[in-house]
Amino acid sequence: MAMTVHCDIVSAQEEIFSGLIEFVSVTGSLGDLGVYPGHAPLLTELKPGPVELRKQGGEQDIFYVSGGFLEVQPNKVTVLADSALHAADLDEAAALEAQKQAQQAIGEKQSELDYGRAASQLAEAAAQLRTVQEIRKKLGK
Repeated sequence: MAMTVHCDIVSAQEEIFSGLIEFVSVTGSLGDLGVYPGHAPLLTELKPGPVELRKQGGEQDIFYVSGGFLEVQPNKVTVLADSALHAADLDEAAALEAQKQAQQAIGEKQSELDYGRAASQLAEAAAQLRTVQEIRKKLGK
């Protein structure tokens, strides 16, 4: 039996996941990060993107977070997300439309604030699409 550690994924609205995992992969502020049981304590900022879990027993699951923090303690891994949802609940068409609108807003740059907001929306839409692609790759579709 593989070693496990307890993991919680929570957002301001709700608890998204709670259970034992063998591995978690996230995109931190300095790049991709994988955590196995026994990992050194850590606190890092998360970029928008997928959170991949390998649950106890080997089953894989993917979630999307719009940012937040990852905390690793000896017996617990916590993802504190700005917002989070199960990746299967992502709407690819809506993400593509949001990406298109953000690219248009960047092209029409009216002020620095508008540009910053559009760039943030573009990054989030791209992260959602990347998460959808990760699911397809895992499912072989």
